[in-house]
Order: sequence, then structure tokens, then C-alpha cells
Amino acid sequence: MKAVVVYESLWGNTAAVAGAIAEGLGSGARALSTAEATPEAVAGAELIVAGSPVMAFSLPTEMMRKGMAEDSGKAPRPPDLSHPSMRAWLASLPPGAGRGRAAAFETRFRWSPGGATGAILRRLRRAGYASLGRKKFIIKGSYGPMRDGEFDRARRWGEELARAAGGEIKEG
Repeated sequence: MKAVVVYESLWGNTAAVAGAIAEGLGSGARALSTAEATPEAVAGAELIVAGSPVMAFSLPTEMMRKGMAEDSGKAPRPPDLSHPSMRAWLASLPPGAGRGRAAAFETRFRWSPGGATGAILRRLRRAGYASLGRKKFIIKGSYGPMRDGEFDRARRWGEELARAAGGEIKEG
């Protein structure tokens, strides 16, 4: 089975969680930024796990990303905006294109209301992927690092997803 973990990451936290999920899925799974997750790279994927940070209680918008680019005074470094947003990547998936399963994850503050996983799963369902679930991973501060133990949780969730998808993850 071909599995990919697609992520939008601004300060590296979501990318690191995506890598841990891919490790848990198995040696054939790949973590790809939204720039790397081209139609060719995800073609034939029977499992897509997609994730994003939570910003302003939801999946980041283009307006939010633009605002971060203009005002990153509090951040330890500028956000990585070199890849498309998760919203843009999901919008590029044609309706009914998928024939597999999907899961969604987000990185967030513990106390954050709202979230990104609902929007991600709705769009993946529209593209034809059946939901296997969602997970929230907690960051310690506005820009990270991840809370202790979150990478282990991400690996274990990847293992659970591989079992739920019912197949050996192979190079795709």
C-alpha cells in the first residue's frame, strides 16, 4: 500500500510530526510538504495523512500567511512560506479522485479552541478518501518546540493508522 503524509509547516513543528507519523506508518511511507506532494507524488496513494498548524482557531488561510510574512516580529525566525498552504493543496485535489483512506492531524496549543482537522477531512472526503480519524499534537509555545512525548505519540498513531488501513506500507 502506498502511504503519504502531507503537511504545511511554518516553523518546523508540523513537519517534524509528519516525519514521526511516516516513521510509524512504515519504511515505505513518505512525509511530503505541500510543495512536494504533487499529483504525481500522491497518485495511487491508498492512505493520505494530512496535517497543518492551527492558526486563529482554524486551518491557516492565505490572508493569515500573508500577515505572517509581513509581521513576524515575535517569531524566532520568519515562517517558512515556500510551500503552498494546506488549503491550497486540498483545493487542488479533484473531487472523487481518491479511492483510499485518509487521516488528519494538527499542531496546536493545548487550550486552542477550534482546529484544522475537520476542514482537512471534509476536503479529503470530497476527493473520495474515507476517514480513519484525526489527532492533535501539542506545542509548548507559539512557535514550538513540541511538548515532550508528542513525537512518540505521532509514531504510535502512524502504527495504528497502518494497522487500520490494513496493508503493508510499500515504496510508492
